[in-house]
Amino acid sequence: MQIQVGIITISDRASKGLYDDLGGPALKKAAEGYGWKVVADALVPDEKRDIQRAIREHIARGCALVLTTGGTGVALRDVTPEAVREIAIRELPGFGEVMRMESMKITKNAILSRNLAAVVDHTLILCLPGKPSGAVECLSFVVGAIPHCVEVLQEVPTSC
Repeated sequence: MQIQVGIITISDRASKGLYDDLGGPALKKAAEGYGWKVVADALVPDEKRDIQRAIREHIARGCALVLTTGGTGVALRDVTPEAVREIAIRELPGFGEVMRMESMKITKNAILSRNLAAVVDHTLILCLPGKPSGAVECLSFVVGAIPHCVEVLQEVPTSC
């Protein structure tokens, strides 16, 4: 299934140019490896309004799936889950549960992760870790469920 994808890197330091964004390019390579088309990307600071604006802009560009990287840890500036929850119509807890469970096999610190999936409008939003390898690994743990989820979300409801 060809899925139109948007990628958002959430990082105060990268958005200020203090270091290069490695997470966004790593996710782009992974998404393209799954046969998806990356149509939008953004780099924003750890600010709820900026995260929400970037998600809305990606949805407006036709993204059926938005992958975020960063802001899912326990630091006080890590606000990605809160930003997404404020605009979501529903949360899909199974995605985060699987990401944490599988990540625990790799690192004990995975217990600190607040990865999640939610629906905003008709778009699936996946909040992934900021570490590039962690983001790609977590995506790989749930990739099997994404096409069906996106397909269901994109269906046009029929009236009675």
